[in-house]
Amino acid sequence: MCGIVAVTARREVSEILLEGLRRLEYRGYDSSGMALIDNEKRLLLHKQLGKVAELEKAQAMSPHYGCVGIAHTRWATHGKPSAANAHPHTSSDRIALVHNGIIENHASLRKQLAEQGYVFYSQTDTEVIVHLLHSKLEQGLSLSDALRETVAQLEGAYALAAVDKESPDEVVAARAGSPLVVGVGIGENFLASDQLALRQVTDRFIFLEEGDLVRMTAMTLEIWDQSGNVVERPRRDVAEAVESVDLGQFEHYMLKEIYEQPKALADTFKIADETELSDERFGAEAAAVFDQVKSVQIVACGTSFHAGLVARYWLEELAGIPCEVEVASEFRYRKRAPQPGTLLVTVSQSGETADSLAALRGQKDGEFIASLVIANVDHSSLVRESDLVFLTRAGAEVGVASTKAFTTQLVAFLMLTLLLGRRHGMSEQDQDKITDALHALPSHVEQTLALDASIKKLSEHFIQKQHALFLGRGIQYPIAMEGALKLKEISYIHAEAYPAGELKHGPLALVDADMPVVAVAPGDELLEKLKSNLEEVRSRGGELYVFADKKAGFVDEPLLHVLQMPSCPEMLKPVIYTVALQLLAYHVAVQKGTDVDKPRNLAKSVTVE
Repeated sequence: MCGIVAVTARREVSEILLEGLRRLEYRGYDSSGMALIDNEKRLLLHKQLGKVAELEKAQAMSPHYGCVGIAHTRWATHGKPSAANAHPHTSSDRIALVHNGIIENHASLRKQLAEQGYVFYSQTDTEVIVHLLHSKLEQGLSLSDALRETVAQLEGAYALAAVDKESPDEVVAARAGSPLVVGVGIGENFLASDQLALRQVTDRFIFLEEGDLVRMTAMTLEIWDQSGNVVERPRRDVAEAVESVDLGQFEHYMLKEIYEQPKALADTFKIADETELSDERFGAEAAAVFDQVKSVQIVACGTSFHAGLVARYWLEELAGIPCEVEVASEFRYRKRAPQPGTLLVTVSQSGETADSLAALRGQKDGEFIASLVIANVDHSSLVRESDLVFLTRAGAEVGVASTKAFTTQLVAFLMLTLLLGRRHGMSEQDQDKITDALHALPSHVEQTLALDASIKKLSEHFIQKQHALFLGRGIQYPIAMEGALKLKEISYIHAEAYPAGELKHGPLALVDADMPVVAVAPGDELLEKLKSNLEEVRSRGGELYVFADKKAGFVDEPLLHVLQMPSCPEMLKPVIYTVALQLLAYHVAVQKGTDVDKPRNLAKSVTVE
């Protein structure tokens, strides 16, 4: 999950590269680097361990300038984070290359290249590519032809960009399995992993297709498809205003994004001028597809997987539609028994999640009646390749730990439940309940945010803890999973979630005074059973932290800390309790002094397997 930026222009481009990396730092921040070709045809390089700010310091102390360049921010796959393993990688002080992805046959290629005399200075799979490219150039090929022959030998996923000081005016690039977008300027062209990196310089984009290869200079742009044919890809004008990424009054982006949820949820549900939710929100062909749906298969990863687990409860209980949910990295490799009339739903904040994209691409002919993606980024790969699309309106999410992207996914699923339920006998009264609840949701989230100070005080109990257990029953079990994930992501406290009824089947052995137990306890039909499960914890000296509906009857007692949650419609409780657990994780992380927005070892958009 690395970020790539490249520019070829008639002006100096180092600051464009740096700004692009700042905007792509969510994709990785173990190390960064950039390579420029100056007016004397010299290849100039900066590589730094750490975040992009370290690269900025290096550039300030020893400036490199040029009109052609490539840059990269890394999330380590092959080789530990280090300056030596940082990109760009070079060969013979002639070419430089940046790469996002994983080359699966790098070991055999490395052996071949070593036998040819190439010396390797890093532990990365990427260095194999740059030496292989150089070997093709030594045969007299042009830079674009050399790249074409190079990628033909690669197995795995890649997005590549390269420069050659012997061809000082051009950048070449290729993609297979990892995203690349071209930004079209006036007398300059750009390339990046994400259009966000280029919004400060252009609003015209070309989204490269699988297998595309591109050559660009300041004035020209050529694209070849995977068969080697010259092609014209559509240019898209992105008219949306560039969103502010200022922190404003907030200390961290994560907290800012938690507080942006009422607006994001309202924007996602907004019905425009219609009196009721329309099928067209999911695409022009949605009505015809929804008429055929007999079951739903949800495929996702991480936080989005938890959203799918919540959706299963809604789809089966409210709409009466069978639903299966599976982690994408398992789904794509499992032999499946197709069910007639099944809709495939992929869920991804970025729309570029590698395993979810592979699951979509790997479906067998006739296995699903159609594919639907729920994503937050327009023009992303999953959006372009799915039959139906629902775009959440969360806005830019900078913090690596997903907050508003997750809750807007839940809104999307509740809307899908309503539309499919209309076709499966859902009463008008129940339809109205869902619609009314969605309208009221932002207000209920505001009430939850008002508990911030109380949650912050509760978080102080976790600062010295090394482990935590999260419990939930029914639809709140996936919310317990999401709460545990948030805590482990940003505070580095080991946290696990279990259905409360599973306590006595193993996890109870872990409970002691040093293991805080967080329980999600809305006042539903499983409340009494949950209370019994929690007593099992207290009787063994465990300390409980219960997020409970006001009507649930919990009060503070020895070893029992209660956060009274606002009452709301039953179907909204997964969202409300998620927001409270987000705040808990945030405050624990802040008090432990971790990097809340950029936690160690993680990146936001997982574009490698």
